[in-house]
Amino acid sequence: MSQAEPALVETLLSALANAYAPYSDHPVAAVMESPNGQQFVGSNVEVAHYKGLCAEASAISAMISAGQRELAKVYVMGPGEHLCTPCGDCRQRIREFATPDTQIMVLSRQGEVLKTYTMQTLLPDAFGPEQLPKHQGQQ
Repeated sequence: MSQAEPALVETLLSALANAYAPYSDHPVAAVMESPNGQQFVGSNVEVAHYKGLCAEASAISAMISAGQRELAKVYVMGPGEHLCTPCGDCRQRIREFATPDTQIMVLSRQGEVLKTYTMQTLLPDAFGPEQLPKHQGQQ
């Protein structure tokens, strides 16, 4: 297993510490990286009615708000040493902005890369934008 860059691990640990997970006690942090190296950070946010926001969705939202539309790398860190892979909804969100070359890496809390996925291995035979008919007048 390889070790992630120390600055990335610090960013993920900081986001993990800032996660708001009072109900599950399962903080998650994510960093989305665009092809130009710009990074967008997210943490999960739980609410009392149990429909919170995942860390991956939070980071993707920050990426979109900054005007970026493509993922080169995705990093996810959970609270322990086990794999904390994106949930089904987040796999679909990642798919929306991924390319065949996008790498999705799941890290331990110590920054060890536990597993690396491609979009095909994370969500095989995924439904994506190319399956939808183009709408007239939209690009």
